[in-house]
Amino acid sequence: MSFLHTNIPHFPCWVRREYTHNHEKFHGEFLHALAISVTAIPDRSLSFQVVFTGAESYDDDAEQNILGGAMWARMPINALVADTPLEEWPAPMLAHLVQPWDCSSREHEVIVIDRVSSSPWIVKIDGEFHTAKYYFTVDYTGNSIADDPAQHKQSHVLELTDAGEYTGNMVALPNNRVRATNPALWRHGEGAPDFKPSQWVINAESDDSYMDSSYTFNNLYSDGEKDGD
Repeated sequence: MSFLHTNIPHFPCWVRREYTHNHEKFHGEFLHALAISVTAIPDRSLSFQVVFTGAESYDDDAEQNILGGAMWARMPINALVADTPLEEWPAPMLAHLVQPWDCSSREHEVIVIDRVSSSPWIVKIDGEFHTAKYYFTVDYTGNSIADDPAQHKQSHVLELTDAGEYTGNMVALPNNRVRATNPALWRHGEGAPDFKPSQWVINAESDDSYMDSSYTFNNLYSDGEKDGD
């Protein structure tokens, strides 16, 4: 379990250059980088450690680029664009569309959910459905919000692959905004699942039976038997 900062399956990307100059200039310009780790801070969007590659252009191999190897910590996910050939740069997205729910804890885990990692995903953004490519998931724990069954949210980090003006942007979406789509694995249908967030915490040791020592310690080495074993 990580606290604050975690290595990720690194991925090449483009960084909106205005984020490297306090949003004062360089709007509409992009710097090539490698996202190498992620940071989770409560009440903020995910952010990334990036190392700039200096690979904006290979037209002149002898040309120097002072950005190559420079690093930036806590670059917001809003600044990242996938390193995918695009006809035009994607439009910036509002923060609540990029990541609808802020990070709920500094304590988190990064995992690639293998079974759905190769599937195309469908995502819902601003009332519209789009396709996306899955990268990895950030899951949170360690406080009353992150561990509340009704409030817990994961952040699935994805690249928007067919989202109109937003195509190419990176997003971090919870389970109720995404669906893995592979007809070879799952049957699909129209509409949303009839789900409702659970208010229940399931555990064994709060049961009244644990007041009975003969029940509690009725294991392989005891002589007695109790119903429900």
